[in-house]
Amino acid sequence: MRSYRLTALGSAALLSLAVAAPAAADDDGADRTFTIEDPRITESSGLAASRAHPGIYWTHNDSDDGPYVFAVDSRTGKTVATITMKGVGAPRDVEAISLGSDGNLYVGDIGDNLNGSWDHVWIYRFPEPKVLKDATVRATQFDVKYADGPRNAEALMVHPRTGRVYIASKNEEGGGLYEGPAELKTGSDNVFRRVGEVPWVTDGAFSPDGKELVLRSYFSARGYTFANGRLGKDYPVESPLLPQSESVTYTADGAALMYGSEGERSRVVRVDLPKTGDGGGGGATHRAGGIKESADSDGDGVPVKGTTLTGVAVLAGIGLLLFLGRRRRKG
Repeated sequence: MRSYRLTALGSAALLSLAVAAPAAADDDGADRTFTIEDPRITESSGLAASRAHPGIYWTHNDSDDGPYVFAVDSRTGKTVATITMKGVGAPRDVEAISLGSDGNLYVGDIGDNLNGSWDHVWIYRFPEPKVLKDATVRATQFDVKYADGPRNAEALMVHPRTGRVYIASKNEEGGGLYEGPAELKTGSDNVFRRVGEVPWVTDGAFSPDGKELVLRSYFSARGYTFANGRLGKDYPVESPLLPQSESVTYTADGAALMYGSEGERSRVVRVDLPKTGDGGGGGATHRAGGIKESADSDGDGVPVKGTTLTGVAVLAGIGLLLFLGRRRRKG
């Protein structure tokens, strides 16, 4: 959403001073850091890794762009399919997308820039296409209300084991995690109830095993253990410095997080996850806590990855340079 942006100068400075390190990915080039090349995608606000098509990421524009969802190939950054949803009316502010355990894509028309002006929002659902090509699909529309009243939200996550839908509201002072009913239904309101407290959130994603939940904001990310539908222990998660940090998803294999941003030719940055467990017989898992740094650079060699601590140092450095510059001019 467009309510909070870094200045162009500040963004460039942050990116150019970020720490770079090589990123790991599949040998065929899938799931690496990439640039979204489609000129139609200028406000990528959600990401979901395909399970049916390795290396493909589903995304969409926010605001009132229309009922469109795009399949982008991470190997090339090019759009390989455009899906037009029918039967859903006119989307108002699409902010999130998630792939459910049932093989359906869930699209969250859940933004509310006036933070409580709409008494209901919508979720759209349709099966992930088996063939990647432009198509028009009939989506199911679900009406959503919050038990404690309307609010703004940008994060929608479908649990990969239970299939239950969760929404994280967005508020600078902190929001809430809302749990939907066990099964979404048409013809009546689906009431989402607050089950946890979360920080300022622009997107979120469950790990493939459903045991971890990562929530991101503009400047940082945080992970939580997740069990029995509730948040557990929280821990810091490394995140890249991007001009406007809007989206996050796990890779399909759970080996990394992919962070996206808005803007023309926006970047999707891979951050590798360390393995945990003894790994015997290929049983190693990945955990978001303590993510190691991983990055790529653009064609001009400008790094596009940094840690949250790096961002703090960069901001401090910029402030110092501006202060010294003013003193020289006064002298």
